[in-house]
Amino acid sequence: MSDKFVYFFGDGEAEGGANMKPLLGGKGAGLAEMTGIGIPVPAGFTVSTEVCTYFMEHEGAYPEGLDDQVRAGVSRVEKIMGGKFGDVKNTLLLSVRSGSRVSMPGMMDTVLNLGLNDATVQGLIEKTNNPRFAYDSYRRFIQMYSDVVMGVDAEHFEKLLEEKREAAGAKLDNELSAEQLKELVEEYKQVVEKHAGKSFPLDPWDQLWGGIAAVFRSWNVPRAVSYRNMHSYPDHWGTAVNVQSMVFGNMGENCATGVAFTRDPATGEKRFYGEYLVNAQGEDVVAGIRTPLPINTHGSPDNADQSLEVVMPDLYRELDGYQQKVEKHYRDMQDIEFTIQEGKLWMLQTRSGKRTGKSAVHIAVDMVDEGLIDEKTAVGRVEPEQLEQLLHPMIDTNVNAQPFAKGLPASPGAASGKVVFSVADAVRKVSEGDDVILVRTETSPEDIDGMKVSRAILTTRGGMTSHAAVVARGMGKCCVVGCTDLVIDYDKQRFSVGRDVFKAGDSITLEGSTGNVYAGILPTVEPKLDDAFRQFMTWVDSFRKLGVRTNADTPTDSATARSFGAEGIGLCRTEHMFFGEERIDVVRQMIIAETTEERKKALEKILPMQREDFVGVFKAMDGCPVTVRLLDPPLHEFLPDVPEEVEALAERLGIGTDELRTKIKSLHEFNPMLGHRGCRLGISYPEIYEVQVRALFEAACIAKKDGVDVRPEVMVPLVGFKSELAPLREMIVRLAGEVLEEQGVTIDYLVGTMIEVPRAAVMAAEIAEVADFFSFGTNDLTQMTCGFSRDDSVRFIGDYLDEGILKNDPFETLDTSGVGELIRWAVENGRKTRPDLKLGICGEHGGDPASVHFCHEIGLDYVSCSPYRVPIAKLAAAQAALNDD
Repeated sequence: MSDKFVYFFGDGEAEGGANMKPLLGGKGAGLAEMTGIGIPVPAGFTVSTEVCTYFMEHEGAYPEGLDDQVRAGVSRVEKIMGGKFGDVKNTLLLSVRSGSRVSMPGMMDTVLNLGLNDATVQGLIEKTNNPRFAYDSYRRFIQMYSDVVMGVDAEHFEKLLEEKREAAGAKLDNELSAEQLKELVEEYKQVVEKHAGKSFPLDPWDQLWGGIAAVFRSWNVPRAVSYRNMHSYPDHWGTAVNVQSMVFGNMGENCATGVAFTRDPATGEKRFYGEYLVNAQGEDVVAGIRTPLPINTHGSPDNADQSLEVVMPDLYRELDGYQQKVEKHYRDMQDIEFTIQEGKLWMLQTRSGKRTGKSAVHIAVDMVDEGLIDEKTAVGRVEPEQLEQLLHPMIDTNVNAQPFAKGLPASPGAASGKVVFSVADAVRKVSEGDDVILVRTETSPEDIDGMKVSRAILTTRGGMTSHAAVVARGMGKCCVVGCTDLVIDYDKQRFSVGRDVFKAGDSITLEGSTGNVYAGILPTVEPKLDDAFRQFMTWVDSFRKLGVRTNADTPTDSATARSFGAEGIGLCRTEHMFFGEERIDVVRQMIIAETTEERKKALEKILPMQREDFVGVFKAMDGCPVTVRLLDPPLHEFLPDVPEEVEALAERLGIGTDELRTKIKSLHEFNPMLGHRGCRLGISYPEIYEVQVRALFEAACIAKKDGVDVRPEVMVPLVGFKSELAPLREMIVRLAGEVLEEQGVTIDYLVGTMIEVPRAAVMAAEIAEVADFFSFGTNDLTQMTCGFSRDDSVRFIGDYLDEGILKNDPFETLDTSGVGELIRWAVENGRKTRPDLKLGICGEHGGDPASVHFCHEIGLDYVSCSPYRVPIAKLAAAQAALNDD
């Protein structure tokens, strides 16, 4: 740990820069960098993340020497800003803000107006000749400090404020007089005394150290922990603390504050975009209490005359110059905050702006075209998960539905669900299997868990830079904000729009790209991918080394995956072809057969069904490999277990109900996932696999005669021993030879196995003697290696994540230190036996970016994932390859 804890910035000098995010956090590094390039930033200093780590490890203690460095920092701020902290005549007020190395909007705490007390507020009045401003700042400070530092619920203060407004006949805070605000200050102090059990601290230095400690502690508040877990940010990073001179946007009509983006964060359009408020503090812009105004006239015909560009044209031009400067400097779209105090513009923050998937791709492509970045930077800048937003369904344009309300289009896509009004209800309903839409007056960081599980978010307040909008865009969730037509009644669990009333549990649909809100569930259509997406994916493909296939079982799924760029099928689950209504009874007839002849007779009906499906899959994947897994699940999964369904099936099959019940009972297993399934079925009932193999190769011949380039790969599941795979391979080769000879066709094919049993991974060198390829079935391999049931572990995995026992759910992100080591062993030893052994994974991990990086690292040939995850896997593979450079 360094003995330097405090890093100063101000008046054109800075002790840090953009490359120091791990130490100064994103905010501190940004403030230092802006100062260094000549942007007007209020002077301040950053207390490093190392101090946060020390604070956490030493039960709230600070390292020796920090006090002296903080006091020296305050002294430098005083000299530059022309005030003195705690002085009753010329007081300097400070802000204390958090700053992780990555943006965590609203997750940690902030304290503004720090340094106010009964004496300094009088000095502020004399200095500004504005008692209303002074007392408004004081009452805001007491509320914020008491909530953040002393744990007094903000609702106590909000209740008093509402009562004061009602008594004064005022709708907004800024309509209260200085005397009324002064009364609130005294009432707020009484609230603190009552609920905190002690007086509000009046010593400015006590306030400062209380604020610093609160920000450090906020690194571990539940909402911040939840946000970190959601984005896989490490706990040890910690947060920096930024102590900065206050500047005020609420001192009068020549003051303002705002939030802006150098490009449109929703669409990526190259236009300066943002919102502001005259005579307001920063939190007013995003809180939704007042309706924010646009900063310029572009795209805002309704209130263009109130834009900053019109109201304060000179300051707007200055701001426009700064936004261009920071974007060009950082070579990325920036999210900036600014304040205008008595006609002087101050820049408070710049950081890489959160953006939708569409915006991310468009900005990356445009910046390459503009010469700001190169193609490698563009590919590395888009997060793989963001691409999923581009693939989400949209409302079918043929639907003639009229919205009952309209808000601001904060985050695109379309989603339907049942209305819920609280985080608790959202989490509960989702756990019961419902899709929900969280409806709130406005969201706050406390709502993060509810936002995470909801299909979409709808708020009545807030603008495009509100908490709901920013967080939803980061999550890739549909979001509509500022829907002022809605009137929410939390007590009665309903909202109304005019005479229409919607209760909790009613279904609605949101369209995040238009801001429309509809009643009921509307049909959706698949999105169309534009030229920017196609150009971006061309760059992705040029950099990646890892192949990307898809898990698809039907011609339709295969065609969809191919349209997204899949390079073949890594897993075609033949059992999924059996579940159609017209097919399932034929399969059941085969299962209940008492003799081999009866079984073969039923299988003769199945053969043409499978052959037809295989032909369609081969045609959809013309020129690409198709890995077909032979029957894998235990036979009982195809049979009903509800008494009424058993009786109906017995009648359809022409057998007695008791006879069918006896057969079903005979197939019962105590642990079927480790029982009679996979290759074990093929050995016990070879006729099942024989029919599947014949159907596969007959289909390949039909497709090839139609001009299709077929490349079949036959995969035997659940192998644990070479002696299991060897005879089944012989059968496959024999039947393939017979079919090809009958049809007079030559086709190259492979025979391999799915590595999903730990023993198979350990004995890879031996099994590779009879396998042309390994496909790692990481779902079952994780289940068997960890001893976690993938069906039941959901009951405790959450506890494991909360307690830090696991960093990730091993069924979502590959356990690289355990399961991954088995895969690594199998790769190395399998290729010792067969250097040309083809290797891939086909579990759900194939679409998880972190798992894809691991697959690249250990030298797999490909990953396979669901169709809609193909672009995500491709981008992750490209970024893994770029990391090698």
